[in-house]
Amino acid sequence: MKNIHVSAAVIFRTTDDGTKEVFATARGYGDYKGWWEFPGGKIEHDESGNEIETPEEALIREIHEELDSKIKVHEKIQTVEWDYPKFHLKMECFRCELVEGKLTLLEAEDAKWLNADNLKTVKWLPADELILDKVNALFN
Repeated sequence: MKNIHVSAAVIFRTTDDGTKEVFATARGYGDYKGWWEFPGGKIEHDESGNEIETPEEALIREIHEELDSKIKVHEKIQTVEWDYPKFHLKMECFRCELVEGKLTLLEAEDAKWLNADNLKTVKWLPADELILDKVNALFN
């Protein structure tokens, strides 16, 4: 089974009324088109298969490429491993904040800011669903 190593940005913001929200995107392609996830992507490799960037560097690059924005990466929330039908996923999830840009969708189909009350109302990808309890705890 193919192994894929990715990073995911759990981007938080606080609204004017003090409500904490997290940014989620809906996939615009593939077998899981329309399912929700935390944005991010694959860690790049060289021709020999060695990783050439850290998970944090990959997140900064991916958010710039996919959302035309800059983020600050904070602590790791959790590392998730999940077997999808076609590959094994290792996903490193980090708490992040937006520092520049408007999170413009360049690849995703849709996006939402979710709070503690509606975090579990979208159809999450299975691997992303595994971190929702830890994300929920960060709302407090």
